[in-house]
Amino acid sequence: METIKNIPDTNISAQDDMNIEDRPVRQRKPDWIRVKAPTSKGFAETKKLMRELNLNTVCEEAACPNIGECWTKKHATVMILGDVCTRACAFCNVKTGMPRIVDPKEPQHTADAAAAMGLEHIVVTSVDRDDLPDGGASQFVKVIEALRRTTPNTTIEILTPDFRNKSEAAVEAIVTARPDVYNHNLETIPRLYPTIRPGARYYASIRLLESVKRLDPSIFTKSGMMMGLGETRLEVHQVMDDMRSANIDFLTLGQYLQPTPKHAKVEEFVTPAAFDAYAAIGRAKGFELVASSPLTRSSYHAGDDFAKLRDARNAKLAKASAG
Repeated sequence: METIKNIPDTNISAQDDMNIEDRPVRQRKPDWIRVKAPTSKGFAETKKLMRELNLNTVCEEAACPNIGECWTKKHATVMILGDVCTRACAFCNVKTGMPRIVDPKEPQHTADAAAAMGLEHIVVTSVDRDDLPDGGASQFVKVIEALRRTTPNTTIEILTPDFRNKSEAAVEAIVTARPDVYNHNLETIPRLYPTIRPGARYYASIRLLESVKRLDPSIFTKSGMMMGLGETRLEVHQVMDDMRSANIDFLTLGQYLQPTPKHAKVEEFVTPAAFDAYAAIGRAKGFELVASSPLTRSSYHAGDDFAKLRDARNAKLAKASAG
């Protein structure tokens, strides 16, 4: 794998009397993952709408590097069930603590936002809510129902947590509501789960995605991984195989970026060429679609990708019927 290791910033201020060995190492991002600060009119309008409807977005809470591009285009990923997570994953910038009560207006506000932005495709995610009896599954159902009522032509993609110890009933309820895409990210390789995703279990996440397909094969399934946490090429290939064994349709791979010095550090910056190589391997393994680049995120270009997924399935069905 082609990689660029972390490079310390040697620009030390002369007036800083801190010993150089005691200073934290800063990471220099390579040119291919630097983005412009968001300043457009569309960005400001999207932010204003989210605040007026009292909605949280993973774009803000997770410090997504694509927020400027997406919000300019009036695309936002709504994060339901509040902005406080009951987990403390080493990669995630969302606040951890005791969440507030679930907002009963959130489902309709989400649908109102989709209508106001004229969304053809919406992505809805959430924090982990281990404090709730159903892990928050019923709120996903209510959001899907509100979207179907308010914007019936909008296709719906959900990105759920793992619903730890509640996944069977939670997934069944959500699948019954029939989102167009069910996404749940594996995030990393099994070896790194104890340090990167300590509250989750790798094979439980695989089984969750497998159960979606078992309950309703027509729903597209999707999962993603962060690269640059110390995984090897062969470990990534094994995760791809595990995903395919669960009949996952769509794989996303993107560069992990350290939100703060307290989070897991970036072990390597994976080059665009290496991401392209992973994409080729993923396609060869049978994924309907692979999005693989340094700036790829779960909901980045999700609407365009959904159209590609649908076209790929339709082409496969047409070929099967013709044969």
